[in-house]
Amino acid sequence: MTYCIAISLDKGLVLTSDSRTNAGIDQVSTYSKMFRFETNADRSMVVMSAGNLATTQCVIEQLNRDLRENNEINLNTTHYMSDTADYVGEVLSKRIRRYSDEEQSGFSPEATLLLAGQIQGQPHQAFLIYPQGNHITTSPETPYLQIGESKYGKPVLDRFLTMDTSLLDAATCSLISMDSTMKSNVSVGPPIEVLMYFKDSLSLRRHYRFDVDDPFLMELRREWGSKLNQAFSEMPRIPDSNKGSMQ
Repeated sequence: MTYCIAISLDKGLVLTSDSRTNAGIDQVSTYSKMFRFETNADRSMVVMSAGNLATTQCVIEQLNRDLRENNEINLNTTHYMSDTADYVGEVLSKRIRRYSDEEQSGFSPEATLLLAGQIQGQPHQAFLIYPQGNHITTSPETPYLQIGESKYGKPVLDRFLTMDTSLLDAATCSLISMDSTMKSNVSVGPPIEVLMYFKDSLSLRRHYRFDVDDPFLMELRREWGSKLNQAFSEMPRIPDSNKGSMQ
């Protein structure tokens, strides 16, 4: 399992992913789930993945091959991010269908992707691409998308993210969301990657990688845990006046 988050705000994008792949108790490996593509200067594209590793690796390789061979449709030829999502979704669904036809029953080739980026002259966007190839995007009410082990990290995103949240605050929020997920699910783990994309910059340089013993990641975990414990200790308790009605 894995966990990836794409946040789309007024000021840009924040993308966060873990790097753990779990194929059983004794088969835990580390693979990056965030892929930054070398595209033309008028665009920047990032894909994050969750699901079957063989499927996602083949999809990423196909996207890179289409770029190298300058195929008619590739990440450099689309005019809108939604067109890019259609193209990536088609590559994904074709690979899943191929594996489904070739493999024995019981094998699950499904994968889910997050696509985010910007084409010059168009707004920055993030998309969740399903195994069937269809996709959804963010909204002002829900400015983030998740794939993988999403349930543990969702509450903090719902509480703190708004469209005018700064990218730095959104990145911190995404790391807290990731830490909450790692606390409850051992199949999600470091290294953690974070990318902040500033609106209209067309640059993917603000990329960070935090290993398990990274001092900043450890401090963030300690501080969040401490603040939660403090908040809990200060919460109101059931009034004594209600004792008589307790069963």
